[in-house]
Amino acid sequence: MADKQDNEGKRSSHCTALHACIPRTALPIVYHPDYNITFMGLEKLHPFDAGKWGKVIHFLKEEQFVTDGNIVEALEATKEDLLVVHTQRYLNRLKWSLVVAAITEIPPLMFLPNFLVQRRVLRPLRTQTGGTIMAAKLAVDRGWAINVGGGFHHCSSDKGGGFCAYADITLAIKFLFERVEGISRATIIDLDAHQGNGHERDFLDDGRVYIMDVYNRHIYPGDGYAKRAIKRKVELDWGTEDSEYLQKVELHTDGALNEVRPDILVYNAGTDVLDGDPLGGLSISPEGIRKRDEIVFRAARRRGVPILMVTSGGYQKKTARIIADSILNLRLQGLIGAEALEGEGSSPSPPATSMMLSSAASAAV
Repeated sequence: MADKQDNEGKRSSHCTALHACIPRTALPIVYHPDYNITFMGLEKLHPFDAGKWGKVIHFLKEEQFVTDGNIVEALEATKEDLLVVHTQRYLNRLKWSLVVAAITEIPPLMFLPNFLVQRRVLRPLRTQTGGTIMAAKLAVDRGWAINVGGGFHHCSSDKGGGFCAYADITLAIKFLFERVEGISRATIIDLDAHQGNGHERDFLDDGRVYIMDVYNRHIYPGDGYAKRAIKRKVELDWGTEDSEYLQKVELHTDGALNEVRPDILVYNAGTDVLDGDPLGGLSISPEGIRKRDEIVFRAARRRGVPILMVTSGGYQKKTARIIADSILNLRLQGLIGAEALEGEGSSPSPPATSMMLSSAASAAV
């Protein structure tokens, strides 16, 4: 798809490598080893598995879905890239280790020189942010894309929090709006267990962006101001299980995509909904997460809407295996992979929720 020019023929304000052409031989799966955060064990002070992204790729390689040669290597977002959304004031604040410690919820970082914090903590997050921007363009070009990292949905243009230092979702959408012809409407479906208050604040007054958010109503961030941006709000209670959850996801995903036909769907696929997650407070099974992702991809592909998936939250050691299994299931279902493009427009399969409930009923007999 061509780069966008405005009515006066002027291109977007800065040159970037993040929308460069990617060879068709590469799968639209974006990753870089620099995603993973290892810093003298300090990353273990946050419940987030700071190496989960590499583990996902390891599992996908074991199943021979990806190789080092057929995935897209993410590039770090530059300062100029970040300024498309972030204020200079906010980027300057990240030069203070105390601020980064508060955002990442790793208090000992405040005592470390900022050059180390930049190199070992913020650079991985900037690389994941670049990956999301790249994957969004790939989704438009190929019909689907997955950034194995990203999904920093608590960060807005001028404020970070909840381990989210850069607003990758906002950046990815604004890059498309500014640079790619034919992209003028976006839908965000945020299925992380937490409210996505960062992108909600960024798009509060932007009618081009439709936000659906399904989250545990009782946990962080509880941002009432940001909730005003949500067009389809689904608030869950403690311990919500598969049956109720999948029915609501399917009903509202179809409703959102029927209400507004977007040019791009950004799917924030947090796995902190998993039963036992220390921060999510929900009770969704690994099978439920696979079915959830299938529901969203099937709804997008059935309508011919390009879909970008980012992995967002997930705070258990088994999270990486579950993400990998879900990606492999999407391939098995023909919703991603080279064959997915060939199958687009074919008759839709039975709804994933119905299939799951039918299987459960059969097993109970």
